[in-house]
Amino acid sequence: MVKVSLVLCFVVLVAFGFVVHGSVATEEVGVYELKKGDFSVKLTNWGATVISVILPDKNGKLADVVLGFDSVNDYKNDSAYFGAIVGRVANRIGGAQFTLNGTHYKLVANEGKNMLHGGTKGFSDVAWKVKKYKKDGPAPHIVFAYYSFDGEEGFPGSLYVTVGYTLFGDKQLRVTMKAKALNKATPVNLAQHTYWNLGGHNSGNILSEEIQIFASHYTLVDSSLIPTGKIASVKGTPYNFLKPHTVGSRINKLPHGYDINYVLDGGAGKKLKKVAVVHDKKSGRVMELLTNQPGVQFYTANYVKDVKGKGGYMYEAHAALCLETQAFPDSVNQPQLSFNYCDSRTNLQASYGV
Repeated sequence: MVKVSLVLCFVVLVAFGFVVHGSVATEEVGVYELKKGDFSVKLTNWGATVISVILPDKNGKLADVVLGFDSVNDYKNDSAYFGAIVGRVANRIGGAQFTLNGTHYKLVANEGKNMLHGGTKGFSDVAWKVKKYKKDGPAPHIVFAYYSFDGEEGFPGSLYVTVGYTLFGDKQLRVTMKAKALNKATPVNLAQHTYWNLGGHNSGNILSEEIQIFASHYTLVDSSLIPTGKIASVKGTPYNFLKPHTVGSRINKLPHGYDINYVLDGGAGKKLKKVAVVHDKKSGRVMELLTNQPGVQFYTANYVKDVKGKGGYMYEAHAALCLETQAFPDSVNQPQLSFNYCDSRTNLQASYGV
């Protein structure tokens, strides 16, 4: 069978510095395209968001393989984080609070008593500045920037963030996320939240897509999806994707579907490691994901319901899957779990690739 392979790479740099930048909150919102042959990606600076990824199938037929909307304005009212960069801290913080260097910080809760993906107005809900843009050529790219002020959503310190998207090689997309603390230590956990359906955004559910995740363990969670602090083996559970299985092969053993953080084999580091492989046999499309982060959240769009997407197509539960490379959820409150802090001791690199 002919296969069309997509490679996506995410790189995150976290560093400390004292640089003054102006706010980019009033930036004009637009749409930008990167194109390399029959591979193209459209983005908007609202949330530094991926709004389309166009790829051929095994027969050369093009399709958009990510969920999203026709209008940029729809992203401003989106509660599912379609394609966005989420932060300052992605995933969940229990009780919407944490203590750092002896100071207790109370955050903005937006999922019950907890914080999810940076609060009510996280990085997915702001306009980013376009710093660089080259539509085509050997390495089409765009760089978005955002200045997060001290106290935004309750987080300490000012933070300057950039996110770059680059097409390179044969159908490879690299996403480079950088954060620099400007005056105080602060937690940082940036993640990319694209919803993937390799059959095409309007092809139905992803239950027949085959996935392999290179993780022998996962973080146990409570009823609010906050980690308990314990790490469990995937063996004998529906979470075991060490060998390829279809997404739907054991999903009925879970209450709603997959929404869990995997502890990736090999841990965190400077070098990229393979995280997952997704294969849609009907279209022949294959996606490979690489990262140097310690975890990846596997989410099967469990709570998407009657969402009017591109071309008027209605998205429902399990219409796509997300693979969000990250530090572990709530690890800011649990020292036994790893986390990224932006301070004078930190110079970390994280990468994500499909």
